[in-house]
Amino acid sequence: MNSLDKIFDSVKDRSLFKNKQILQSNYFPGEILHREKQIKHIASILAPSLLGEKTSNLFIYGKTGTGKTVSVQHVANELSKRAKDNKILRIEYLNCKLKKVADTEYRILAELIRKLGGSVPATGLPTDQVYLRFLEILEKSEEKLFILILDEIDQAVKKISDEFLYNLTRLNSELNDIQIIVVGISNDLRFLDMIDQRVRSSLSEEELIFPPYNALQLQDILRKRANESFKSKVVSEGVIAKCAAFAAREHGDARRALDLLRVAGEIAEREANSKIKIDHIDMANDKIEREKILDIIETAPKQFQLILFSIFALIKKNKQSIFTGDIYTYYQSLCKKAKIDVLTQRRVSDILADFDMLGLINARVISKGRMGRTREIRLVIPDNILDRCQTSLIESLGF
Repeated sequence: MNSLDKIFDSVKDRSLFKNKQILQSNYFPGEILHREKQIKHIASILAPSLLGEKTSNLFIYGKTGTGKTVSVQHVANELSKRAKDNKILRIEYLNCKLKKVADTEYRILAELIRKLGGSVPATGLPTDQVYLRFLEILEKSEEKLFILILDEIDQAVKKISDEFLYNLTRLNSELNDIQIIVVGISNDLRFLDMIDQRVRSSLSEEELIFPPYNALQLQDILRKRANESFKSKVVSEGVIAKCAAFAAREHGDARRALDLLRVAGEIAEREANSKIKIDHIDMANDKIEREKILDIIETAPKQFQLILFSIFALIKKNKQSIFTGDIYTYYQSLCKKAKIDVLTQRRVSDILADFDMLGLINARVISKGRMGRTREIRLVIPDNILDRCQTSLIESLGF
């Protein structure tokens, strides 16, 4: 038996998992802990749709991993079950972070048309014709209401503009037999402040904020999932508490807590350990941090990537801290090179604040005397992934 046979044959014996899927971010639990109040609120807003009555549009905010999507989808599933026989209601879900689906208005509409059973070419038609096709399909529908759930809606607005939201809500005035209700889910609490007042007034929205989970709530969620996911007596004392503490520090992110536990289990399994120990949580945390940063960089809109590339290039030149003015000047030259519209200095400043919040940079406000105040920028990406980050940006921007 060669060395690979030994590894492959031992997999079953050393597996710590009973059902790993339960710890994946796309798993929907039968019971959603610590979100009863929010679920009831969503249900009460959307309940009149079962009578064919158009409800207000609903916008839901909260940090990543606070149970927004799972709660909305739970209510949507229950509504769909109730409306199954009377054909009053149709519900569709679209994740606006998916690059090939939601990076242009055309693609969003094409995907919605596909979900409704129609089709349009991947490219080539004027956008107003795609809207007409969408209207035609909706009018042929037997249902009276179309609830459209747009997850991570802030990502679509950043990539496209808020005009598509305005166009979507204005469609109701052109529809006779069916009306659209928009349920927007956003990780950005400032989302509605970002959009034009004209667009906001057309939405006539209800709002709901999901607070972060605290450490004790996270422990409940982790304990329940761990019992279903791992074999008996695999999780050592203190592991659940440490996972919850890490995630509570990260704005109460349950998704991160579950990822930590799953990755810790995978690391322990590879080491042929019979138990997941506290050390495995630290190792999992380092691994996830590296992967999170790479994922942010690879999936960011072009403008974000150009600004981040400017920071990389300037720090490589100066090998010291840089200032917001330097970044804006360099960014302008990159936009000309890439033939991309230049954002205002204020918008670039907002994006730098986002980078600071995401943990990519450290921005410190300093005084320059009579020249006013500026921000000193330092990269805080770990050294061991800096080269991979830069390579990813170069490939994505085509430099």
